[in-house]
Amino acid sequence: MPRAVRIRGDELEKTEREAKRRNLTEKEKEEEEESTALHPTSPRSPGEVAIRTSHPKILFAVFEPDDRTQLEAKQDRVVESVAEEESSSEPLSPPIYEPYLPEELADDPDILHDFKDAKARYYKERNRRIRLFTMDHHYYKAPSCLFNPHLLLPILEPARDAALRTAKSVILLSSFVGDDPLNKCSGLWFQRDDQSKTALVLTSAQLIREKNPKKPSEWRQQWTGKYLRDAEVFVHFLDNTAAPGRLLYLQEHYEFALYEFEVDKPVQLLTFTERVCCGQDVLRLGRDESLDLRISHGMVAHKIPSRHERCHYMYFSRDPSSRLLLQDDGGAIIDLEGKVVGLVNNHIVETFVPSFILHRCLDFWRRFNCMPRLHLGMAFTSIKHLDPICIERMTHDHNIESGLIVEQVSKGSNAEKIGIREGDVIESFNGKYVSTTIELEQMLIDICWDHFHQGKCLYEEKDVSVKIFDAIKHRRRTRNLTVIVSDLGEDIVKCTYPFMGKEAMSVSYDS
Repeated sequence: MPRAVRIRGDELEKTEREAKRRNLTEKEKEEEEESTALHPTSPRSPGEVAIRTSHPKILFAVFEPDDRTQLEAKQDRVVESVAEEESSSEPLSPPIYEPYLPEELADDPDILHDFKDAKARYYKERNRRIRLFTMDHHYYKAPSCLFNPHLLLPILEPARDAALRTAKSVILLSSFVGDDPLNKCSGLWFQRDDQSKTALVLTSAQLIREKNPKKPSEWRQQWTGKYLRDAEVFVHFLDNTAAPGRLLYLQEHYEFALYEFEVDKPVQLLTFTERVCCGQDVLRLGRDESLDLRISHGMVAHKIPSRHERCHYMYFSRDPSSRLLLQDDGGAIIDLEGKVVGLVNNHIVETFVPSFILHRCLDFWRRFNCMPRLHLGMAFTSIKHLDPICIERMTHDHNIESGLIVEQVSKGSNAEKIGIREGDVIESFNGKYVSTTIELEQMLIDICWDHFHQGKCLYEEKDVSVKIFDAIKHRRRTRNLTVIVSDLGEDIVKCTYPFMGKEAMSVSYDS
């Protein structure tokens, strides 16, 4: 009787392809190989799914588009067996029984002495048993939000599955300057090359950001920081070994970095999704110094950035029952399917870079070896995320329903020179209306993509048409804004001037 064999969906698809190929003629096979060589599966424009390059040994993390109608096939999980099987001839471990002393023997001193010895041996063995790796949940106080299941009952099972599905891709990194430790961050395995036995890690730029020992919180009041690109960086594997890496790319504006490491065995890659919704249940994953997984529950939120926060940030609104986790900068924000929706940027203010920005930046890096962005010289707040009372007032009084409020204008910038001031509203760029800062970031990257496809380079100027509502004079105007295509961090310079006395004042204010 033939034995039934279970075939996974991907294996079945592969078997069908091989069967079809066997029926092709030699000429048809040659044409198929030639077509495959001419059209490798590499990204063509921002937003396309990028899985692998034309090199068959290099694998990338998967980016899934925001297609809510797309059905996904569930794949069976394959678990590697690492424990050796026991031979039937080996003796079994004895069960442990707690001794007790019958009442009729309680007065016998010799038996009482032996009973105390037996009791001590019992407690020694019991303590040894409860410290088995399978029993440590009885005494280990886990900092995971999933340790108190009654708080997250509606999502408990998918949350556990999602965390475990992603865990193998989350690692710990440490950086050093000489013999002095600099920072620790989490990171994500992002790409692997099985032929060269190397893998890439995506992590936060905080890993190599210089700290001021006299003012450790000063970096929170700065737009850009100093990054120590020559710092030594190590990845810490779960078997307590470590390996040095080298910096491939640092994106200062979006504040993430790519490192390459040598690995002895394949690493697990992630699946990213571009579907990120406000109010969505998510988990934040990182690792501590003991390499234990750290998990906290929260929701995706849009907030008005503080004065020194980037406009592209999205926020992790932490569940009050979850602890503030340390060293998870560079860790993953995942949905309840285990797909990455963002990279933790700053665990203190709990911000993250959304996955669709990461996708477009990495598309650029593969195609053009850089991750550019237009420097506008301004910082914004989205009208859409204001209180409805404020929105209604602006709509009623000034016919403004959406757009970006200019919060800051960099001193000496082209935006300042064409008359854009704090409080003005930018309604459109190049004729396209924009309602959120996230939409703006996507638009800026798309403009850069067209810029590079025209054969132009970094650090060149580009003109952008902006429609402005002047909040002081209550009128609209359209101006050409000259911006810079750059992959550096944009620094919004505060507008100041030295006060040398009333007669020497260099700034006059309109009434």
